[in-house]
Amino acid sequence: MSNKNSAKTSTAKRKPVVLMSMGAQERKGHDYQVMTHKYITPLVEIAGCVPVLVPTCCGTDDLEQYLDMADGVYLTGAGSNIDPALYGQENLTPEKGQDRDRDLFDLPLIKAAIARGLPVFGICRGMQEINVALGGDIHQKVYAEPGFNDHRENPEDPVAVQYAEAHKVRIEPNSWLARVLGRDEIGVNSLHGQGIKTLGKGLEPLARAEDGLIEAFHAPSLSPFLFAVQWHPEWQAAQNPDSVRMFEAFGEACRQHRKGGQRSAA
Repeated sequence: MSNKNSAKTSTAKRKPVVLMSMGAQERKGHDYQVMTHKYITPLVEIAGCVPVLVPTCCGTDDLEQYLDMADGVYLTGAGSNIDPALYGQENLTPEKGQDRDRDLFDLPLIKAAIARGLPVFGICRGMQEINVALGGDIHQKVYAEPGFNDHRENPEDPVAVQYAEAHKVRIEPNSWLARVLGRDEIGVNSLHGQGIKTLGKGLEPLARAEDGLIEAFHAPSLSPFLFAVQWHPEWQAAQNPDSVRMFEAFGEACRQHRKGGQRSAA
């Protein structure tokens, strides 16, 4: 095989590159940029992608260079809340940590990724970031809103109990997600105090909790693949067929983008 053909074969076999923005964490007087193992594993093992962990502490000067190497963007959950000033509200949860560096990196990242047609997958905080980036807002205390349930985990419970199934979500009939999962209702975990209030421009609901809270959305008018969920499909994803299908769908969208097809998926 010629060197030219060998290079083509090597390029064809290369996995999609997916950006994962990291978050701030302080440890013993030192500032860290971190990403939890549980988010990385299904991206690698199920979606078949190569993660690139992006620091959010250095601003957005290199944002376009990061995007030049990317075939997708994966926005994870975190212990911090989005600064409510970014969606026009006062802070009702001052006791909760914030990560303004991540806010100020991820919101333009989302807009730029959509402009490039990159697949985007958001989980928990990532879902809320997408909503805010597109002009939506957030219930800062879902548990205090009339008609909504308390979607928070019990901090005293073991981790396995916190991430166990907590309630059902109803999938929009005949939607993309219903086709991917092959059914119209699934059980999910629930570890969030905040939730979607008003959807951002172009976003359409895909699933709702039993109390009506939006738990998944997509944006078929804006992107070939933009999909986000409020629950945590990354938790023991390989053991959950629904999580496997979602990560496989994201991986396939990233592969299609890498090939230049940008086929509509979500």
